[in-house]
Amino acid sequence: MAVSSSTGQERPLRFPLSRQRRRVWLISLIVLIISILGVVLSWTNPQIRSPLRPGLDFTGGTQIQLERQCSETCPDLKAIDIQKQLEIISQNNENMKDLPNLSSARVQLLDRGQSVVLRMPAVTASEGQALIVALEPIAGPFVVGGQSVDTIGPSLGGQLLRSSLISLLVAFAGIALYISIRYDGRYAVLALVALGHDVLIVCGLFAWLGLISGLEVDSLFAVSLLTIAGYSVNDTVVVFDRIRERQKEDSDLPLETQVDRAVSATLTRTLYTSGTTLLPLLGLILFGGSTLFWFAVALATGVIVGSWSSIALAPSLLSVWPKQRPAGA
Repeated sequence: MAVSSSTGQERPLRFPLSRQRRRVWLISLIVLIISILGVVLSWTNPQIRSPLRPGLDFTGGTQIQLERQCSETCPDLKAIDIQKQLEIISQNNENMKDLPNLSSARVQLLDRGQSVVLRMPAVTASEGQALIVALEPIAGPFVVGGQSVDTIGPSLGGQLLRSSLISLLVAFAGIALYISIRYDGRYAVLALVALGHDVLIVCGLFAWLGLISGLEVDSLFAVSLLTIAGYSVNDTVVVFDRIRERQKEDSDLPLETQVDRAVSATLTRTLYTSGTTLLPLLGLILFGGSTLFWFAVALATGVIVGSWSSIALAPSLLSVWPKQRPAGA
Protein backbone atom coordinates (compact mmCIF):
# COMPACT_ATOMS: atom_id res chain seq x y z
CA MET A 1 0.00 0.00 0.00
CA ALA A 2 1.24 3.51 -0.83
CA VAL A 3 -0.22 6.94 -0.18
CA SER A 4 0.53 10.17 -1.99
CA SER A 5 1.83 12.91 0.28
CA SER A 6 1.29 16.62 -0.15
CA THR A 7 4.54 16.72 -2.15
CA GLY A 8 3.22 14.20 -4.63
CA GLN A 9 5.65 11.45 -3.62
CA GLU A 10 4.51 7.90 -2.92
CA ARG A 11 5.59 6.39 0.38
CA PRO A 12 4.98 2.70 1.07
CA LEU A 13 3.50 1.88 4.45
CA ARG A 14 5.20 -0.90 6.38
CA PHE A 15 2.23 -1.40 8.67
CA PRO A 16 -1.16 -0.17 7.39
CA LEU A 17 -2.69 0.00 10.86
CA SER A 18 -6.06 1.34 9.73
CA ARG A 19 -6.72 -1.92 7.86
CA GLN A 20 -5.84 -4.07 10.86
CA ARG A 21 -7.28 -2.05 13.74
CA ARG A 22 -10.25 -4.37 14.37
CA ARG A 23 -7.86 -7.30 14.68
CA VAL A 24 -5.69 -5.24 17.02
CA TRP A 25 -8.69 -4.45 19.22
CA LEU A 26 -9.85 -8.07 19.17
CA ILE A 27 -6.45 -9.42 20.22
CA SER A 28 -6.13 -6.91 23.05
CA LEU A 29 -9.72 -7.53 24.16
CA ILE A 30 -9.23 -11.31 24.33
CA VAL A 31 -5.99 -11.00 26.32
CA LEU A 32 -7.60 -8.43 28.65
CA ILE A 33 -10.61 -10.67 29.30
CA ILE A 34 -8.30 -13.58 30.17
CA SER A 35 -6.28 -11.29 32.45
CA ILE A 36 -9.35 -9.89 34.21
CA LEU A 37 -10.69 -13.42 34.66
CA GLY A 38 -7.47 -14.45 36.37
CA VAL A 39 -7.61 -11.43 38.70
CA VAL A 40 -11.27 -12.10 39.57
CA LEU A 41 -10.67 -15.80 40.22
CA SER A 42 -7.72 -14.93 42.43
CA TRP A 43 -9.80 -12.39 44.34
CA THR A 44 -12.64 -14.86 44.92
CA ASN A 45 -10.34 -17.76 45.83
CA PRO A 46 -10.83 -18.39 49.58
CA GLN A 47 -7.11 -19.14 50.00
CA ILE A 48 -5.99 -15.88 48.37
CA ARG A 49 -8.77 -13.25 48.58
CA SER A 50 -6.65 -10.77 46.67
CA PRO A 51 -6.20 -9.83 42.98
CA LEU A 52 -2.71 -11.38 43.21
CA ARG A 53 -1.34 -13.88 45.68
CA PRO A 54 0.56 -11.61 48.11
CA GLY A 55 3.99 -12.60 49.37
CA LEU A 56 5.53 -12.02 52.77
CA ASP A 57 6.55 -8.50 51.79
CA PHE A 58 2.87 -7.54 51.92
CA THR A 59 1.30 -9.97 54.41
CA GLY A 60 4.11 -10.31 56.95
CA GLY A 61 5.58 -13.62 58.11
CA THR A 62 8.85 -15.54 58.03
CA GLN A 63 10.87 -16.81 55.10
CA ILE A 64 13.47 -19.51 55.70
CA GLN A 65 15.90 -20.17 52.86
CA LEU A 66 18.15 -23.22 52.95
CA GLU A 67 20.86 -24.52 50.64
CA ARG A 68 21.23 -28.29 50.60
CA GLN A 69 24.74 -29.70 50.81
CA CYS A 70 25.06 -31.88 47.72
CA SER A 71 28.26 -33.21 46.18
CA GLU A 72 26.95 -33.35 42.61
CA THR A 73 23.19 -33.76 42.30
CA CYS A 74 20.86 -33.47 45.26
CA PRO A 75 18.78 -36.50 46.30
CA ASP A 76 15.20 -36.36 45.11
CA LEU A 77 13.02 -34.25 47.37
CA LYS A 78 9.39 -33.20 47.03
CA ALA A 79 7.78 -30.10 48.48
CA ILE A 80 4.87 -32.17 49.80
CA ASP A 81 7.26 -34.22 51.96
CA ILE A 82 8.59 -31.07 53.64
CA GLN A 83 5.03 -29.79 54.05
CA LYS A 84 4.01 -32.98 55.86
CA GLN A 85 7.10 -32.82 58.05
CA LEU A 86 6.27 -29.24 59.06
CA GLU A 87 2.76 -30.27 60.09
CA ILE A 88 4.15 -33.16 62.14
CA ILE A 89 6.64 -30.83 63.84
CA SER A 90 4.00 -28.27 64.80
CA GLN A 91 1.65 -30.95 66.19
CA ASN A 92 3.98 -33.38 67.96
CA ASN A 93 7.15 -31.57 68.96
CA GLU A 94 6.95 -30.71 72.66
CA ASN A 95 9.77 -28.18 72.37
CA MET A 96 7.93 -26.08 69.80
CA LYS A 97 4.41 -25.79 71.21
CA ASP A 98 4.40 -22.03 70.68
CA LEU A 99 4.86 -22.36 66.93
CA PRO A 100 1.99 -21.04 64.78
CA ASN A 101 0.00 -23.48 62.69
CA LEU A 102 2.36 -24.53 59.90
CA SER A 103 -0.31 -26.18 57.76
CA SER A 104 -0.49 -22.93 55.77
CA ALA A 105 3.28 -22.83 55.22
CA ARG A 106 4.37 -22.78 51.58
CA VAL A 107 7.35 -24.80 50.35
CA GLN A 108 9.28 -24.06 47.17
CA LEU A 109 12.20 -25.98 45.69
CA LEU A 110 14.57 -23.98 43.48
CA ASP A 111 17.74 -24.60 41.48
CA ARG A 112 16.85 -28.24 40.74
CA GLY A 113 16.07 -28.98 44.36
CA GLN A 114 19.28 -27.55 45.79
CA SER A 115 17.55 -24.58 47.45
CA VAL A 116 14.55 -24.86 49.77
CA VAL A 117 12.39 -21.82 50.53
CA LEU A 118 9.79 -21.93 53.32
CA ARG A 119 7.19 -19.20 53.80
CA MET A 120 5.08 -19.34 56.96
CA PRO A 121 3.44 -17.24 59.67
CA ALA A 122 5.93 -15.26 61.74
CA VAL A 123 8.26 -17.26 64.01
CA THR A 124 11.16 -16.12 66.16
CA ALA A 125 14.79 -16.58 65.12
CA SER A 126 15.26 -19.41 67.64
CA GLU A 127 12.11 -21.17 66.41
CA GLY A 128 13.36 -20.82 62.85
CA GLN A 129 16.68 -22.44 63.76
CA ALA A 130 14.82 -25.23 65.56
CA LEU A 131 12.77 -25.86 62.41
CA ILE A 132 15.94 -26.06 60.33
CA VAL A 133 17.36 -28.70 62.69
CA ALA A 134 14.09 -30.65 62.60
CA LEU A 135 14.05 -30.66 58.78
CA GLU A 136 17.61 -31.96 58.37
CA PRO A 137 16.67 -35.67 58.55
CA ILE A 138 14.56 -35.45 55.36
CA ALA A 139 16.06 -32.50 53.48
CA GLY A 140 19.56 -31.96 54.88
CA PRO A 141 22.34 -31.64 55.48
CA PHE A 142 22.28 -27.89 54.86
CA VAL A 143 25.15 -25.55 54.05
CA VAL A 144 25.76 -23.48 57.18
CA GLY A 145 26.45 -20.28 55.26
CA GLY A 146 23.41 -20.83 53.01
CA GLN A 147 20.80 -20.52 55.75
CA SER A 148 18.71 -17.41 56.32
CA VAL A 149 15.67 -16.63 58.48
CA ASP A 150 13.92 -13.35 57.63
CA THR A 151 10.79 -12.08 59.36
CA ILE A 152 8.55 -9.20 58.29
CA GLY A 153 5.91 -7.93 60.70
CA PRO A 154 2.29 -7.53 59.48
CA SER A 155 2.37 -3.76 60.04
CA LEU A 156 5.46 -3.39 57.84
CA GLY A 157 3.88 -5.63 55.20
CA GLY A 158 0.75 -3.48 55.15
CA GLN A 159 2.86 -0.35 54.89
CA LEU A 160 4.76 -1.77 51.91
CA LEU A 161 1.47 -2.64 50.20
CA ARG A 162 0.06 0.85 50.74
CA SER A 163 3.29 2.46 49.56
CA SER A 164 3.28 0.33 46.39
CA LEU A 165 -0.32 1.24 45.56
CA ILE A 166 0.29 4.94 46.22
CA SER A 167 3.39 4.84 44.00
CA LEU A 168 1.37 3.37 41.13
CA LEU A 169 -1.42 5.94 41.52
CA VAL A 170 1.06 8.82 41.66
CA ALA A 171 2.79 7.47 38.54
CA PHE A 172 -0.53 7.26 36.66
CA ALA A 173 -1.50 10.79 37.73
CA GLY A 174 1.90 12.24 36.81
CA ILE A 175 1.84 10.59 33.40
CA ALA A 176 -1.68 11.88 32.70
CA LEU A 177 -0.69 15.41 33.73
CA TYR A 178 2.47 15.40 31.62
CA ILE A 179 0.74 14.19 28.45
CA SER A 180 -2.21 16.55 28.99
CA ILE A 181 0.22 19.48 29.07
CA ARG A 182 2.30 18.29 26.13
CA TYR A 183 -0.62 17.12 23.95
CA ASP A 184 -4.39 17.44 24.07
CA GLY A 185 -6.79 15.43 26.21
CA ARG A 186 -7.20 12.63 23.67
CA TYR A 187 -3.55 11.69 23.90
CA ALA A 188 -3.60 11.66 27.69
CA VAL A 189 -6.64 9.37 27.78
CA LEU A 190 -5.16 6.97 25.23
CA ALA A 191 -1.79 6.91 26.98
CA LEU A 192 -3.56 5.90 30.20
CA VAL A 193 -5.60 3.30 28.31
CA ALA A 194 -2.37 1.80 26.91
CA LEU A 195 -0.73 1.96 30.33
CA GLY A 196 -3.69 0.30 32.05
CA HIS A 197 -3.74 -2.32 29.29
CA ASP A 198 -0.06 -3.18 29.90
CA VAL A 199 -0.25 -3.25 33.70
CA LEU A 200 -3.47 -5.27 33.74
CA ILE A 201 -2.08 -7.93 31.39
CA VAL A 202 1.06 -8.35 33.50
CA CYS A 203 -1.09 -8.56 36.65
CA GLY A 204 -3.36 -11.06 34.93
CA LEU A 205 -0.40 -13.27 34.03
CA PHE A 206 0.81 -13.30 37.63
CA ALA A 207 -2.73 -13.84 38.92
CA TRP A 208 -2.95 -17.00 36.81
CA LEU A 209 0.51 -18.10 37.95
CA GLY A 210 -0.61 -17.57 41.55
CA LEU A 211 -3.69 -19.72 40.98
CA ILE A 212 -1.91 -22.49 39.09
CA SER A 213 1.51 -22.70 40.73
CA GLY A 214 1.11 -20.69 43.95
CA LEU A 215 3.43 -17.89 42.79
CA GLU A 216 3.45 -14.95 45.19
CA VAL A 217 4.19 -11.33 44.32
CA ASP A 218 6.58 -9.23 46.39
CA SER A 219 7.95 -5.69 46.43
CA LEU A 220 10.06 -6.44 43.34
CA PHE A 221 6.83 -7.01 41.42
CA ALA A 222 5.65 -3.53 42.41
CA VAL A 223 8.98 -2.16 41.15
CA SER A 224 8.49 -4.00 37.86
CA LEU A 225 5.03 -2.42 37.40
CA LEU A 226 6.47 1.07 37.89
CA THR A 227 9.24 0.29 35.40
CA ILE A 228 6.71 -1.04 32.89
CA ALA A 229 4.64 2.13 33.29
CA GLY A 230 7.62 4.33 32.44
CA TYR A 231 8.69 2.16 29.51
CA SER A 232 5.17 1.98 28.07
CA VAL A 233 4.64 5.73 28.22
CA ASN A 234 8.05 6.42 26.67
CA ASP A 235 7.22 4.29 23.63
CA THR A 236 3.74 5.78 23.35
CA VAL A 237 5.07 9.35 23.49
CA VAL A 238 7.51 8.62 20.65
CA VAL A 239 4.63 7.45 18.43
CA PHE A 240 2.43 10.38 19.49
CA ASP A 241 5.22 12.83 18.65
CA ARG A 242 5.49 11.40 15.15
CA ILE A 243 1.70 11.54 14.72
CA ARG A 244 1.71 15.21 15.68
CA GLU A 245 4.46 15.88 13.14
CA ARG A 246 2.45 14.11 10.45
CA GLN A 247 -0.62 16.18 11.26
CA LYS A 248 1.42 19.29 10.46
CA GLU A 249 3.17 17.93 7.36
CA ASP A 250 0.22 16.04 5.86
CA SER A 251 -2.65 18.20 7.06
CA ASP A 252 -4.57 17.55 3.83
CA LEU A 253 -4.66 13.78 4.47
CA PRO A 254 -7.14 11.85 6.64
CA LEU A 255 -6.18 11.20 10.27
CA GLU A 256 -6.07 7.45 9.56
CA THR A 257 -3.37 7.98 6.94
CA GLN A 258 -1.40 10.28 9.22
CA VAL A 259 -1.46 7.65 11.97
CA ASP A 260 -0.48 4.88 9.55
CA ARG A 261 2.52 6.89 8.37
CA ALA A 262 3.60 7.76 11.90
CA VAL A 263 3.43 4.13 13.02
CA SER A 264 5.34 2.94 9.95
CA ALA A 265 8.03 5.56 10.59
CA THR A 266 8.52 4.52 14.23
CA LEU A 267 8.03 0.77 13.82
CA THR A 268 11.69 -0.12 13.30
CA ARG A 269 12.85 2.10 16.15
CA THR A 270 10.29 0.60 18.55
CA LEU A 271 11.16 -2.98 17.62
CA TYR A 272 14.90 -2.35 17.95
CA THR A 273 14.42 -0.69 21.34
CA SER A 274 12.25 -3.55 22.57
CA GLY A 275 14.69 -6.14 21.26
CA THR A 276 17.72 -4.58 22.93
CA THR A 277 15.74 -4.28 26.18
CA LEU A 278 14.64 -7.90 26.05
CA LEU A 279 18.16 -9.29 25.56
CA PRO A 280 19.48 -8.44 29.06
CA LEU A 281 16.14 -9.50 30.55
CA LEU A 282 16.52 -12.85 28.81
CA GLY A 283 19.96 -13.12 30.41
CA LEU A 284 18.42 -12.48 33.84
CA ILE A 285 15.73 -15.10 33.20
CA LEU A 286 18.28 -17.73 32.18
CA PHE A 287 21.18 -16.92 34.51
CA GLY A 288 19.95 -14.46 37.13
CA GLY A 289 18.93 -17.06 39.68
CA SER A 290 15.67 -17.52 41.54
CA THR A 291 15.69 -14.08 43.18
CA LEU A 292 15.46 -12.11 39.93
CA PHE A 293 13.71 -14.69 37.74
CA TRP A 294 10.10 -13.53 38.16
CA PHE A 295 11.14 -9.88 38.26
CA ALA A 296 12.72 -10.33 34.83
CA VAL A 297 9.68 -12.27 33.57
CA ALA A 298 7.39 -9.42 34.63
CA LEU A 299 9.59 -6.83 32.92
CA ALA A 300 9.92 -8.89 29.73
CA THR A 301 6.15 -9.34 29.56
CA GLY A 302 5.67 -5.62 30.11
CA VAL A 303 8.14 -4.73 27.35
CA ILE A 304 6.37 -6.99 24.83
CA VAL A 305 2.88 -5.84 25.78
CA GLY A 306 4.01 -2.21 26.00
CA SER A 307 5.44 -2.32 22.49
CA TRP A 308 2.16 -3.75 21.22
CA SER A 309 0.05 -1.06 22.88
CA SER A 310 2.37 1.74 21.71
CA ILE A 311 2.57 0.82 18.03
CA ALA A 312 -0.84 -0.81 17.60
CA LEU A 313 -3.47 -0.21 20.28
CA ALA A 314 -3.09 3.50 21.17
CA PRO A 315 -2.57 4.73 17.56
CA SER A 316 -5.47 2.63 16.25
CA LEU A 317 -7.79 4.14 18.86
CA LEU A 318 -6.54 7.65 18.07
CA SER A 319 -7.27 7.16 14.37
CA VAL A 320 -11.02 6.84 15.07
CA TRP A 321 -11.24 9.54 17.76
CA PRO A 322 -12.88 12.71 16.36
CA LYS A 323 -10.49 15.64 16.19
CA GLN A 324 -11.21 18.45 18.62
CA ARG A 325 -11.99 21.68 16.86
CA PRO A 326 -10.56 24.92 18.22
CA ALA A 327 -13.05 27.18 19.95
CA GLY A 328 -14.78 29.50 17.49
CA ALA A 329 -13.79 27.43 14.46
